[in-house]
Amino acid sequence: MLALSFFVIAFFYATVGFGGGSSYLAVLAVSDIPYELIPALGLICNLLVVSGGCWNYYRKGYFNKQLILPFVSGSVPMAFIGGMFSITEKTFLSILCASLIIAGIRLLLTSPSATEEVHRPSTFVSFSVGAVLGLLSGMIGIGGGIFLSPLMLNLRWGKPKDVAAAACVFICLNSVAGLVGQMSKFFSLSIFDYWPLFLAVFVGGHLGSRLGTHAKISEKWIQRGTAALILFISVRLLLKITG
Repeated sequence: MLALSFFVIAFFYATVGFGGGSSYLAVLAVSDIPYELIPALGLICNLLVVSGGCWNYYRKGYFNKQLILPFVSGSVPMAFIGGMFSITEKTFLSILCASLIIAGIRLLLTSPSATEEVHRPSTFVSFSVGAVLGLLSGMIGIGGGIFLSPLMLNLRWGKPKDVAAAACVFICLNSVAGLVGQMSKFFSLSIFDYWPLFLAVFVGGHLGSRLGTHAKISEKWIQRGTAALILFISVRLLLKITG
């Protein structure tokens, strides 16, 4: 059932260019998985999902280096630093729950059909936003795309497909940096016992990213469904924290 949940999460998140790390963490947090393994598991799953997404968006010609590079320049080193931070389980769950609720609401309210008019942010703004999201990503084990993508769409920093491609790269690089940081403070070979989860997200993510790059897909309903999934999981996590 856990592997099936991860497959569904990976599929829906990948359709809009996300890795699903926040929801993997929430599902793991309400299971019996050791707390110390959760961030690393989430980051590995992120990588497996967005790797296929990056390739599919690259083949479709949606990579915009001028848009992506300033964000990842600020986020990657901060994701590594964040991964080295040691936080308590209660703090971890509280930050994760708040992050999920905020991300779900922002995604629900974000218009998926941005106009042709694009207002590119300055390099300083992109770098600063990337740094903040990178630090948060490394600390709790997510890629950060779930925050970056709605922000970029709301402020019209890019067209929907360009934003989805940017989110894929952002998540991928942050996940690598955050994982290295996490492994530097805690590493256990038992993490490989969860290979069925890795297989589930790889297949689900690959299928979802192929669907997401198809021009005829209704981005509105995919986005609304993803937001509903995030909010549902966040409520379950909130009940665990307060229960």
